[in-house]
Amino acid sequence: MLDMLWLVPLLPLAGSAILMVTRGELSARTVAVIGAGSVGLSAVAALLVASGFLASDGDTVRSGIATWIASDRLVLRFGLHLDALSLVMILVITLVGFLIHLYSTAYMAGDEGFSRFFAYMNLFTAAMLVLVLADNLLLLYLGWEGVGLCSYLLIGFWYKDPANGYAARKAFVVTRAGDTAMLIGLLLLATSLGTLEIAELLERAESSWAVGSGIATAAAALLLAGAVGKSAQLPLQTWLPDAMAGPTPVSALIHAATMVTAGVYLIARTHTLFSLAPDVQLAVAVIGALTLLGAAFAALAQRDIKRILAYSTMSQIGYMFLALGVGAWSAAIFHFMTHAFFKALLFLAAGALILALHHEQDIFRMGGLRRRLPAVFWTFLIGAAALASVPLVTSGFYSKEQILAGAWAFDRGGALLGLAGLVAAFVTSVYIFRAVFIVFFGPQAGHGDAADVALVDGRGESTRGGRIALLLPLVALAMLSIVGGFVDAPASAFSDFMSTALPRAETAENETAAVMLEITAAIVSLAGIVVAYRLFFPHGGRVKAPAVRERAPWPAALDRLWASGWGFDRAYDALFVKPFVAIAAALRGDPVDDAYSGVAAGLRAAWRGAAESQTGELRWYAAGMLAGLVIVLAVALLL
Repeated sequence: MLDMLWLVPLLPLAGSAILMVTRGELSARTVAVIGAGSVGLSAVAALLVASGFLASDGDTVRSGIATWIASDRLVLRFGLHLDALSLVMILVITLVGFLIHLYSTAYMAGDEGFSRFFAYMNLFTAAMLVLVLADNLLLLYLGWEGVGLCSYLLIGFWYKDPANGYAARKAFVVTRAGDTAMLIGLLLLATSLGTLEIAELLERAESSWAVGSGIATAAAALLLAGAVGKSAQLPLQTWLPDAMAGPTPVSALIHAATMVTAGVYLIARTHTLFSLAPDVQLAVAVIGALTLLGAAFAALAQRDIKRILAYSTMSQIGYMFLALGVGAWSAAIFHFMTHAFFKALLFLAAGALILALHHEQDIFRMGGLRRRLPAVFWTFLIGAAALASVPLVTSGFYSKEQILAGAWAFDRGGALLGLAGLVAAFVTSVYIFRAVFIVFFGPQAGHGDAADVALVDGRGESTRGGRIALLLPLVALAMLSIVGGFVDAPASAFSDFMSTALPRAETAENETAAVMLEITAAIVSLAGIVVAYRLFFPHGGRVKAPAVRERAPWPAALDRLWASGWGFDRAYDALFVKPFVAIAAALRGDPVDDAYSGVAAGLRAAWRGAAESQTGELRWYAAGMLAGLVIVLAVALLL
């Protein structure tokens, strides 16, 4: 079974290659079979690998495919590495990815770029699988850049709209800042430790570097910069809300199973380096806490349903960073898994709403949809409950509670970090149930008498096959959003499994305190739902006027600040974009090139002067030779 590991990334890569080579000449049915089927087969291979891994008692598997670089100081292979961490990652990527691909066969039906879409999606999945299975950091970086390229292609998929192209370029450029820092970090590690093989590198770092040493701190900080860019954390988070320009399945794949979780995986995979740099590890926790709070409040003021979910992703990834920063390594991966289930569910359910309402995304132009789209309502409600960490019955509660427990047990500001997590949990419940109450219970708006509201595919048709392709992923993800948290039952089962790859977290020794924290977290989550109900539910069946209904129950200036994502885009535009554009305008005449052009002009003038001296008269040539000889002799005698 373990010998099939190489098939996991190869199958979606092969699907992408076939679709690229055929250049849209295949039928839509064939494209759907190749696009979704290749990822489905990859999921089957991942399950078979998982069964073999569990049968082998969780022993780490390393599989070398070919030698990539061989020199006196550095040998790197195309090698795969399987342990508990990478196994969880590939299972989530392939299983959730397959459900998103299946959904896409209906969502993208009739699109002129149908084949191109699946070619990109397959390549995206393959790149992410290479990233999490890579045996060395250079191969990991290849997958890292692969997901960056694919995100650019997919965010700007509908490239005829200039706004989509801008969003794609923004994502590409902003993440380049982090990627460049990460590349410098890899070069530092290679020159300092003489290897980029992950297992060997971590061993050498632990034996060679002291805790808190400058080189360990520098290496960890550079890797953190890369993780911050890919995972859309402060201060490189501005690209993610605009990435909603892509098709909804793309948003689901980016947010649930690929791209934004790459930074979480990178930090977890290189946890030894961060343990050797405690200040940088604390920075991971602080960045996560600030991002989860800021993004949660920003989500409160959004009108676009996809942007609400985008800010939600930033906030939930912030929880994962918080867990990594406080040393709750397995809790971060546990939340990665549960988040993948409910966030994919929320995006796909939102996509069904968008199709049913003829591509309407403004929540204030929806309303009253629970009766017209009951299946979408119930699945979206389950996803919202999991995101809000409704206690006992949702997976999100169990994973988020572990993060909060790890934060409170942290000895460097754990109380503040834990408090940030609790505040964000409250705000999360408010903003997601704000969307639930407005979209499904609010007064009908923007879609006539709702007679034409139905579950349809990308063509606007309500066919049996299209409905199955849309609903089956929603039902499967809804079930996973409920039962996913029980993988940790009995207590700490998931942590025990992950302990072969990641260190165990420190937990509170007082069992009573741990129980009180669970109760507090549950109360906070439920309190947020109650507040959302009081603020946004249409009580008594009264239909509020749109102006009243859309008015925020907090100051308008604060609403504008949150709606703009705390003004980061405006600040970056003033600090970086406008100065760069001004410099580019000043250099439009290419003054640097003018210097080189001047040298060339001087040489041409010298050549013309030399040409003019060639008169063909021998006495002038002899006189010139004599004059030159006199000058040379004079210089020699004088010096």
